[in-house]
Amino acid sequence: MTDASSGGGYATPDVLVSTQWVADNLGHPAVRLVEVNEDVLLYKQGHVPGAVEIDWHTDLQLKDRRDFVGPREFADLMERKGISNDTTVVLYGDKSNWWAAYALWFFKYNGHADVRLMNGGRQKWVAEGRELTTEEPTYPRGTYTVPYRDASIRAFAHDVIQHLLKVNAGEGALVDVRSPQEYTGEKLHMPEYPQEGALRGGHIPGAANIPWAKAVNEDGTFKDRAALEELYASEGVTPDKDVIAYCRIAERSSHSWFVLKYLLGYPSVRNYDGSWTEWGNMVGVPIKQGPER
Repeated sequence: MTDASSGGGYATPDVLVSTQWVADNLGHPAVRLVEVNEDVLLYKQGHVPGAVEIDWHTDLQLKDRRDFVGPREFADLMERKGISNDTTVVLYGDKSNWWAAYALWFFKYNGHADVRLMNGGRQKWVAEGRELTTEEPTYPRGTYTVPYRDASIRAFAHDVIQHLLKVNAGEGALVDVRSPQEYTGEKLHMPEYPQEGALRGGHIPGAANIPWAKAVNEDGTFKDRAALEELYASEGVTPDKDVIAYCRIAERSSHSWFVLKYLLGYPSVRNYDGSWTEWGNMVGVPIKQGPER
């Protein structure tokens, strides 16, 4: 099931579908639409017909420690949402697909074969005047087994510490996708959010600051491949390097990870999901404040 209108010249165009493709495939038995938002009230106010909801912090996160649910819990979540291993999952949400991209990264971490983003997310669907419903669908329980966990797309703090050697040698790149104020240490969170979550501000030494929003157009869709290549190459983030992306809690860096891995086809890209709320609270790790250069 492909979307010929996805365009953009991307390395892996099938990971994106248009709002029209979604409209044309509403009710398709092999497709499951999943809404994932920062604002957890939006789904109940109205969602794409047939879409189920995943709450990123209650469905994907453990309650007793900072980590993700395990393979058994993820499989149970999929089955409860009517998703099987061969289901085409299309994710979308608010904030230009921040949290939808975060969920996509986690789906890929759990080895789901066919998972995609609706380009432009919820805001584009609404802006186009397309149908919303408050009816919450019910589906037969799916059949799901996590085939593997893809460790190649996830970075832990110890991986980042080792990665600094590659960055210093010109063989690796770190991408800090937060706002410039967070990057320099002026803020601990985006300016319009509560300033909390870390004891120290700044960035990981050697990281390039490429805010996630530079990858999208005003309507929330992704910029074309040529514009994205120029954006990252101009900051020294090139396909020949091993790349790790991070932000504050990994939702924005998941968005940039998606761009680098699937839209640009970089062969080695990891998401550091601990991100600044881990790094900015750890004892003894290096932190740089102010601009990098």
